[in-house]
Amino acid sequence: MRGARAIASLAALSLAAAVLIAAVTGCGGGQSSHRSGSDPRRSGAFAWLRPAPPPAGWKIARLAGGAAFAYPPGWRPIKTDPGTATEVRLDGRGRIDGYLNSTPKQGSETAANWRRFRPEHNRGEGDMSERVVASSTALNFRSGRGACVIDDYRTSKASYREIACLVSSPNSTAVMVAAAPKALWNRRAATLERAVSSFSP
Repeated sequence: MRGARAIASLAALSLAAAVLIAAVTGCGGGQSSHRSGSDPRRSGAFAWLRPAPPPAGWKIARLAGGAAFAYPPGWRPIKTDPGTATEVRLDGRGRIDGYLNSTPKQGSETAANWRRFRPEHNRGEGDMSERVVASSTALNFRSGRGACVIDDYRTSKASYREIACLVSSPNSTAVMVAAAPKALWNRRAATLERAVSSFSP
C-alpha cells in the first residue's frame, strides 16, 4: 500500500509539474504577444519596431528621393556619400558614439537576400568579424515594408552593432542604418530603435 501511495503521489506531482510548466509557457507567450502587438513578425529581436511619428523635439533628416528618419536633439549631420543623410552623436573627444544613416537602394539588394547582402557589403567595406545576430523579413514601417538585420562587426578602431533595414514603399526603396559601438549599445539602443521606427522610405 505504501508503494502504491508513493507511486500515486509521484504521478500527481508529475502532473502538477506539467500543468505548471504549461501555465508558465502560456503566460510567457501571452506576455510576449502583448509586448510585440498582434503581428508575430515583430516578436523577438524586432519587437521594438513600432512605426510611429517621431517624438516631440526630434528633427527630420531627408533624402532627395523622399526617404526620411527622425533624430533626437544633440545629434548633428555630417557629410558622407552624395545622396545620403547621416546624423551622429559625438562624445567629449569628438568620436562617434551613435550613427544614423539613410541611403537609396543602389545595387542588387532585395528583401529576400538582405540577410546575406548586408554582411557581404560590410565585409566589402573592410569590416571584420561580421556576425548576424538576428534577421527578419516583411516588417512593417510607416509607409512601406522591409527586411532588417542586426549584426556585429569590427573595424580597425572599434567593434560595432548595427540595425540595417531595406525598406520599400510603392515609390521608392531605401536603406536605414542605426549603429553604435558595442560597448555603448545598451545606452544607445532605445534611441536607435526609435529612429528606425520613424523611418519612411
